[in-house]
Amino acid sequence: MHRFEPLKNWPLAERQRITGVFTDIDDTLTTEGAITPDALQALGDLKAAGLHVIPITGRPVGWSEPFALSWPVDAIVAENGAVALLQNKNSSLPNIDGDSLLSKRYQQDAATRSTNYTRMQEVAQRVVLEVPGAVLSEDSAGRETDIAIDHSEFVQLSPDRIAQTMQIMRAEGMTATVSSIHINGWFGGHNKLEGARWIVRELFNRDLNAEMERWVYVGDSTNDELMFQAFAHAVGVANIRRFESELTHKPRYISQGERGAGFAEVAAALLDARRR
Repeated sequence: MHRFEPLKNWPLAERQRITGVFTDIDDTLTTEGAITPDALQALGDLKAAGLHVIPITGRPVGWSEPFALSWPVDAIVAENGAVALLQNKNSSLPNIDGDSLLSKRYQQDAATRSTNYTRMQEVAQRVVLEVPGAVLSEDSAGRETDIAIDHSEFVQLSPDRIAQTMQIMRAEGMTATVSSIHINGWFGGHNKLEGARWIVRELFNRDLNAEMERWVYVGDSTNDELMFQAFAHAVGVANIRRFESELTHKPRYISQGERGAGFAEVAAALLDARRR
């Protein structure tokens, strides 16, 4: 069985080829719900060194907006690949939503989003009615293309209740995943990996599949599994060990530190390689 390798085992030659970083947000960049100074500094240092930095999260677009405005990143891809937020200074694309500071991009057209939104609210109410203790996530007001049930952020759901929620979502035809804090469900073929491919096309007019060896992904939970499988350079921050038994596809490397401290370790490894 594949075991995590310590981050220090990541070969220098491989680190020197990296030109971009994809990262989860909750419990990867953040600790106790907030980004730590070391993780924020790491984002800035990576950008200053010329690397692309793109967080991809299950969090809603509304929740992500202030971070897309203030963090030193190329974009934030929210709602598991469905929506991208770009600072206009980072984008040569025309602004489509009238916001002078931030542009929003969707994978689904407006009519599809409207239809799906109505269906998703019906599924959400079914989950709340049928699963004891299930409540919508507190960030639900900012969600446009998915629903989220809290299992560990402010409410604790047992593994059986999490499984029951997933079963209901999937029975309704939704894609369903579990992050470190939420159970997310949505209609459509997008996911974190498709979101990564999409944003590379949107931002750089490039094919991510042709340059996978030049990107690293950093994550912490089961909803990062597609990314761990796809990226040869994948790192789990140390708190991923809580999900280790549930992961079929594990990241190759693991940091010593948890959460934001672990992300800062990954950044330090990349920056050290660029100085050599």
